Amino acid sequence: MQTSASANLNIRIQQDQKYHGDDWWSWSIWIEGDDDELDRIEKVVYQLHRSFPDPVRTVTQRKSKFKLSAEGWGVFTIYARVQTHDGSACKLSHELELRYDDGSMTTA
Repeated sequence: MQTSASANLNIRIQQDQKYHGDDWWSWSIWIEGDDDELDRIEKVVYQLHRSFPDPVRTVTQRKSKFKLSAEGWGVFTIYARVQTHDGSACKLSHELELRYDDGSMTTA
């Protein structure tokens, strides 16, 4: 969900996840949008839950769509500040979803 659009970007955060058992998942998030939109981005600063080591993480790899991968056991809101090459920025947020193999969601 885009919460501020000062950079006038039509982008959103996408995710994937894989359950490994024992209430543990690997997951990734990235910025989804048209190539022209992604080319305007210089970096994305992600804010993870404070329980993560180094909860503020900066990604500059355009080729990966500014993908961030991590592992964990709980759901939370991920915040992102998207900085463009022209100095403007926008803020995004995403509710991380973690699903068991049967499709049910974790609430922890």
